[in-house]
Amino acid sequence: MTSFLDPLISFVSAHPWLGYLTLFLAALLEAVPVVGSVIPGSTIILALSALVPGGELQLPWVLLAAALGAVLGDGSAYWIGHRRQREILNTWPLTNYPRVVAESENFFHRFGTWAVFFARFVPPVRAFVPVTAGALGMAPAKFYAVNIPAILAWAPAHVLPGVLAVTALHEYAGLHHHGHVGKHIWILTVVGVAILLGLAGWIYRRRNGVTAAKSQA
Repeated sequence: MTSFLDPLISFVSAHPWLGYLTLFLAALLEAVPVVGSVIPGSTIILALSALVPGGELQLPWVLLAAALGAVLGDGSAYWIGHRRQREILNTWPLTNYPRVVAESENFFHRFGTWAVFFARFVPPVRAFVPVTAGALGMAPAKFYAVNIPAILAWAPAHVLPGVLAVTALHEYAGLHHHGHVGKHIWILTVVGVAILLGLAGWIYRRRNGVTAAKSQA
């Protein structure tokens, strides 16, 4: 894995605009219904944040790329729902995910306007709540009044942990920036945790599906 990460870090250092573009697309696609439930946008953002302390990427541009991607993704999903109303919730491909759509509706009914804020931090409903908000008739001004502050909190929450962790490894553990060891540790940790959480979620959904099938039988 180290032999893969070193060339990747060097490549991003030589072409930082590709790193910012990747961050932008990761945040944007994560907000797209259905697509956002399979694209590991948060994992990508958390991992690439490790490249800030060494100077491969610049913190202001990383935050801006992530925030703009999220704003465009959430906004696009919201306006699709706003235009088509509840019809969109009963249209392919959302019809292939009835449980998540139902969870998103329940989430919205439970928290009201604040659902748009909280959903930013709760996968996989994060990819479904904006379109649900539009489909259920939430006013644009009210949506953006909550969505923008949520994104402004979400972006630093996904970027700063990596920046602080890698900085601490270099400053207090005596690791050198140019050796990339701190970056390796953070990136591998993020990927490993993401895999474990994904596996745990898959097992949970599978068990619930089997339990539901037995109950219906």
